[in-house]
Amino acid sequence: MRTRTTARGIAAAGAALLALTACGGGDDGGGDTAAEGGSEEKQVNVYGSDGNMGNALGEDFTEDGALDGMKGTTPLTELSGDFRDRLLEADPDLQDFNYAGETYDAVVISALAAQMAGTNDANVFKAYVNGVTFGGDKCEDFAACLEIVNSGGNPDYDGFSGPLAFTDPGEPAVGSYGLLEFGPDNALEDDTEFVIAGEEENAATDEGPNDGTAAAPNATGEPLVIGYLLPLTGNLAFLGPPEIAGFDLAIADINAAGGVLGAPVRPEGSDSGDTSTDTATQSVDRLLQAGVNVIVGAASSGVSQTVIDTITGAGVMQISPANTSDIFTTYNDNGLYFRTAPPDVLQGQALADVILADGNNTVGILALNDPYGTGLADVIYENLLAGGLSEEDVPEPIIYDPQAANFDAEVQQMVDLNPDAIVVIGFEESSKIIQSLNAEGIGPQR
Repeated sequence: MRTRTTARGIAAAGAALLALTACGGGDDGGGDTAAEGGSEEKQVNVYGSDGNMGNALGEDFTEDGALDGMKGTTPLTELSGDFRDRLLEADPDLQDFNYAGETYDAVVISALAAQMAGTNDANVFKAYVNGVTFGGDKCEDFAACLEIVNSGGNPDYDGFSGPLAFTDPGEPAVGSYGLLEFGPDNALEDDTEFVIAGEEENAATDEGPNDGTAAAPNATGEPLVIGYLLPLTGNLAFLGPPEIAGFDLAIADINAAGGVLGAPVRPEGSDSGDTSTDTATQSVDRLLQAGVNVIVGAASSGVSQTVIDTITGAGVMQISPANTSDIFTTYNDNGLYFRTAPPDVLQGQALADVILADGNNTVGILALNDPYGTGLADVIYENLLAGGLSEEDVPEPIIYDPQAANFDAEVQQMVDLNPDAIVVIGFEESSKIIQSLNAEGIGPQR
């Protein structure tokens, strides 16, 4: 699913943006050298990823410049002004739009697959999901795709999160990423640059029964029930509002176009919480009792890992807008798990190329202990080595417990390493780690 050519393309595409704000200086990529006294006061470059690269992180800092120059990647598409405006109508308090497009697309893909199959039985319409995203006739909204279905054709849905084009495991062959950076006010800068990773030609080739003959035009049946399992609480609660706004908007658009199987789609919703609680398990039980055919979520890969067996074992389809852990690519899910977020094999490659493009020669990696954190850390580590750094330059990732009272030991290891760059892969606990890095003089603080 990935190629070295694509990885280098990401680095080149981001170079212009990154050069404007590069923190380091000199041949060693390590930062500024003091003019007097011969001592070196190195500005360490700090990087994040989708778990912490949101404006919510900046709310934990009161001193200007505490995050200034911190960079990172997140699966993100350049959303149209109209779509952003409509999301804001759904939730006027939105601060970020992360995964809103992916959530919207997850709902539409599910609805199209059910309509094509002529049933709300996920064990039947799961065979139609991949084929909705490639081949056939292009369409960019549910109404246009529905016309294609009702005329006996096969839709190729290109959504707000990009071309999609699912591979055989039911995940995008192509990922769109935003290169984000915090400014002196600890908020993300507006001049986000977008890059594409992966190749659409790596999509699946078997469209399954999506040949326009399986379901009669205007097929009707029992109503489709789509629920969401998204974070209202927990360490990814900042992702909940844009995802739920995308979910609500997709349901409204589908029902405005006539619904699915001759009836409005019925939405259900419940909190996913995080892995420190049993919220997701209880929410899944409620959603299953409510008769859902599809569950959109969870956002956290760790949370999904705790409920995927229950969901797919019940014959219900799970489609996540934000799971990026590579473990789901080969997971035994009865063919019922899909995702609209690209796997970390692509994001890890993209972020490693950004780090290398900045000229960093030594890199420390801090990652939370869950499938997302350890998986992304391993991919970044491997790509930094493949990019020319040695094992001495990049020690193996330091894995921490996100529920720990403090992260003093992990931060001290970074102090001892004294790297050019530090990668923090985490969720809301990232603010505590970065505050400690700043206190030790190796954080992003200016």
